[in-house]
Amino acid sequence: MRHSIDTDVFRQTAHSPSFFELSRRMGDGARDLVDFCIPCNPYFPTPEMFAELADNLEAVLKFYPSDSSRIAGQLSSVLGFNPATIAMSNGSTELITWLDHLWVRESIAVPIPTFGRWTDQPMETGKRVDMFLLQESEGFGLDVDTYIKFIRSRGSRVAVLCNPNNPDGGYLPRREVIRFMDELSDLDLVVIDESFIDFVEIERSPSVAAEASIRPNVLVLKSLGKNFGLHGVRFGYCVANPALARKMAAALPKWNLNSLAEAVVFMFQEHAESYAASLVKLSMDRYRMSMELGRVPDLEVFPSQANFLLVKLPNEVSGGEMRDHLLNKHQVFVRECSNKLGLSGQFLRLVVRPEADVERLVSGMRSYFKSPWEVERPTLVS
Repeated sequence: MRHSIDTDVFRQTAHSPSFFELSRRMGDGARDLVDFCIPCNPYFPTPEMFAELADNLEAVLKFYPSDSSRIAGQLSSVLGFNPATIAMSNGSTELITWLDHLWVRESIAVPIPTFGRWTDQPMETGKRVDMFLLQESEGFGLDVDTYIKFIRSRGSRVAVLCNPNNPDGGYLPRREVIRFMDELSDLDLVVIDESFIDFVEIERSPSVAAEASIRPNVLVLKSLGKNFGLHGVRFGYCVANPALARKMAAALPKWNLNSLAEAVVFMFQEHAESYAASLVKLSMDRYRMSMELGRVPDLEVFPSQANFLLVKLPNEVSGGEMRDHLLNKHQVFVRECSNKLGLSGQFLRLVVRPEADVERLVSGMRSYFKSPWEVERPTLVS
């Protein structure tokens, strides 16, 4: 039996409600819920990894984890980084919070639209946020030179660049990101948020983490939860030169990572090939999903190198109404973007999912378009 949900839940927070919150409100209807909202990897961890975690669940939940430096050491050995250049955290949001407290004294430049914590966190602590508006007419692309001029004109002391960007998935070539870092070597800090960098296929080695580790004022932020499809575990890390990494690590609580995060980090090396295969599958899904959405009349689909697609609905369509229709009629959960700075309620961010799920999404969208437009549209009399 399907249950309608009180849509007030979407107005209670600046972000979308959690899957658990929706599940509790939907009751039995949550069993069929397909999540196009939370950007995770549907192919990783593998069923074998989940089975291994389940076998060890009692120990994982019962005993204290190692301290974060031990877990960071294991991660650095797997990724090939100097352990002195890594600090691990309980999710990327923890890093953004401490970054604001440690380095943002007066002002920070942030392109919008982007991940909301980059603007919300410094505003909550009374900093000036210099918002650089990305233009829809340019596909929300970021021009490095124009952004640098904006930073200089505003006198911003910290600058953020998300690559790929959230929510549009726009990607800057690696050489442009390196040029951006070097042009701003006099700033207090330059942050490159690479939370979705593993999903990039257009460039073989897109990350600038190695370059950040030898620069005086650059910090690269990573999110393992998004890449691994494990948002509930809450773990991320940053890469910077040893002095910056040490400063971040010293501010973070010593026991800030849980035992489940430790278990996954120590499993990763054995399953690295499965992870690489999951990224290939996801990239194929992104292509197919973009093509399918592109066949929906009057729907604009923006190019993406992340694991989500930004789409713009026709002028006559409310994103909130579309979200509610998909949720209540088709058990499909999407991210409506009216509360994202730089966007409006005409935009949806749709997570890349396997073909069968996309068919359900597209079918639901077409049914919404058909009902109010084709059935109720008045006939013109000549």
